[in-house]
Order: sequence, then structure tokens, then C-alpha cells
Amino acid sequence: MSATSVGVAVDVVPLGLRDWSLHAALVPVGTTSRFAFPGGRVPPEESLDGAARRWLAHHLPRKDAFVEQLYAFGEPGRDPSSRVVSVAYLALVPRTEDAHGVQWFPCDAMPPLAYDHGAVAEKALERLRAKLSYTNVAFGLLEDPFTLADLQRTYESILGRELDRRNFRKKVLGLGLVVPIGKRRHGPHPPADLFRFAERRLVAMEIG
Repeated sequence: MSATSVGVAVDVVPLGLRDWSLHAALVPVGTTSRFAFPGGRVPPEESLDGAARRWLAHHLPRKDAFVEQLYAFGEPGRDPSSRVVSVAYLALVPRTEDAHGVQWFPCDAMPPLAYDHGAVAEKALERLRAKLSYTNVAFGLLEDPFTLADLQRTYESILGRELDRRNFRKKVLGLGLVVPIGKRRHGPHPPADLFRFAERRLVAMEIG
């Protein structure tokens, strides 16, 4: 690569719930103590979206992940090896399964991140929290079926704060975000109605 050429890469930010806490999947960087999000260079014949899904599948083989382009990061010096512009992607997975070479960390207690991935993480969390207010994006983190309590805990884990139970349920049901499946969950707690998302694709709506 010449001194004036610019490489193109993708970085994927996989987020999921583990014990009702929002976690991010990271990979170690060489022999250092730092971590980074999965990703790498994009060859000339590959699209950005295709590269993002390829790198995600390489580390986390989840075909049902919700993947969305997030932001372009291109500050000089972000990669000490060469001049690289990276297009970051947000990826939501409904289960935080362990995979070789990947570690899940709580989003509020991530280890030291390499490159500019601290800024990448901030942008991803900012985007996800914003989307909760006008889309059904939570479907990417929660498998059907679920209770309304499960859905509320999902929202609270993303937002980092508690929500009023009555107001939350009134909004969710009033907007038609979820539909009942006619079954109940039984266990140590009182039986609870089970629901599914009305749409398992991104739909805009005013939730918050």
C-alpha cells in the first residue's frame, strides 16, 4: 500500500443480553491486553454489507442477527499500521452464545479497547438507545415468545434505567408492538401471558 492510498475496513459491534445485562462481543488484539470488535479489511470485490456479515459470521455464526450500518470512522492515526477508513455496523443477536476467540463483556464494564473502538462502542450504544424511542429494534435482542416483563427488562438493560411498569405496558400494547400468542408461562412466579413481536423486521413507530 502506498503512502497515499487508503484501506477500507468494517467493524461489527455485536450486542446481546446475558443475564438481562447488555453485553458486547469482543476479540483479543494480538498478544496485547486490549480488545476490539470483530472486523477487518474489505476486498475490492466485496460490498460493505457483505463484509460486515462475513466478519460477524466468522466470529458468531448467527444468521438471525439484525445488522445495520452505523457510522464511518476515518480519523488519521486510528490504525497505527496504515491509513484505514472503517465503516462500523451494529449487530443485535438474540442469544449471547460463546464462540471460539470471542468474549462477551458487559457494556458498562468493557476492557481497554484498541484503535478507536471506544468511540465505536459509544456510537453503537447511542444508536441503539435512540432507536428504542421510534422503532421495534428490541426484536433483535429478544426471542419469541416472551412476557411483557421480559420485554421491559430488555428495554431497561439498554437504557440503563428502570421504567414504570404500568406506563410501559400501556405504550407497548397501545402501539401494537407485540401480540399475545394465547399461552402463559408457568413457573415459580405467577403465570404470565406470552407474546411475540408483531413484526420481526425493523418498523418505525413512536414508542417513547
